[in-house]
Amino acid sequence: MAKLQVDVVTAEGVTHTGEADFVVAPGIAGEFGVLPRHIPMLTPLRTGSVMVRNGNKEEHIFVAGGFIEVLPDRVTILADAAERAEDIDEARAEEARRKAQELLSQDATNAEASAALERAVFRMRVADIRRRRRERPQNPLSGQ
Repeated sequence: MAKLQVDVVTAEGVTHTGEADFVVAPGIAGEFGVLPRHIPMLTPLRTGSVMVRNGNKEEHIFVAGGFIEVLPDRVTILADAAERAEDIDEARAEEARRKAQELLSQDATNAEASAALERAVFRMRVADIRRRRRERPQNPLSGQ
């Protein structure tokens, strides 16, 4: 079966590299999915969650902007910022959310605070997805 090579890269380095059967990304016009042999495209990303599925394993990655290049056998994400779910410090994300909300309560037009709030909320969502998956009871019949 055909696979995609998926690389998520930031200025700091590679956040993720590996094979996938399916990728979901937060495109500028909404979420979209990529399967092997997808038509080539290049599009901006918005802040959100990238899901990389390989077999029955899913990995969630927070991304804050950037671009995604899709080729028939490869997906490359050049992100302004990216963090794997297991690397997210939830306490730090919550503190960033609180500070951004505080700034917005003083000045609702503060674009920088609004962007910081969006990043913090999505980081917390991605971390929450991973936490819920770990806490979900395993089904012995499914092999998961």
